[in-house]
Amino acid sequence: MAQLNVNGSVREFEAEDDTPLLWVLREQLGMTGTKYGCGVAQCGACTVHIDGEATRSCVMPVSALNAKQKIVTIEGLSKDGSHPVQKAWAALDVPQCGFCQSGMIMAAAALLKHKPKATDADIDAAMTNICRCGTYNRVRAAIKVVARGADPKSAGLAITHVGDHAGSKA
Repeated sequence: MAQLNVNGSVREFEAEDDTPLLWVLREQLGMTGTKYGCGVAQCGACTVHIDGEATRSCVMPVSALNAKQKIVTIEGLSKDGSHPVQKAWAALDVPQCGFCQSGMIMAAAALLKHKPKATDADIDAAMTNICRCGTYNRVRAAIKVVARGADPKSAGLAITHVGDHAGSKA
């Protein structure tokens, strides 16, 4: 049997060499937080960390991995949702439907691990995940809260709606 180190545990699995990591994680190891979105590494719903790097698992064949590499899924990011990115996501109500959010969180966590004081340019370069609900402003705000080391509960979003101009007539 082949083995993978997932969330700190070496796990055995059986799969064809070209089976994407995503399907081994979901179907054999029960890690269903990692989502299938597009299957061509474009949307990022399947993002996991492999040795600390954000990786799209839908195109990563299991044969390219070994048990020495450390794979972290959304389930392994923190046991209780206490990772700073998860806390910021919750405090700023980032998700709408939530489908893409585990991949977004994993991409953001990898970004902030490598660049703790991420700039807008860093966020633009790293956050290529797609959100059909369009929560990009909230994603950016949550990343900035963590990058500033701010308390997510005290962070607010300054959202101006069209027509909300001072002195405008309703």
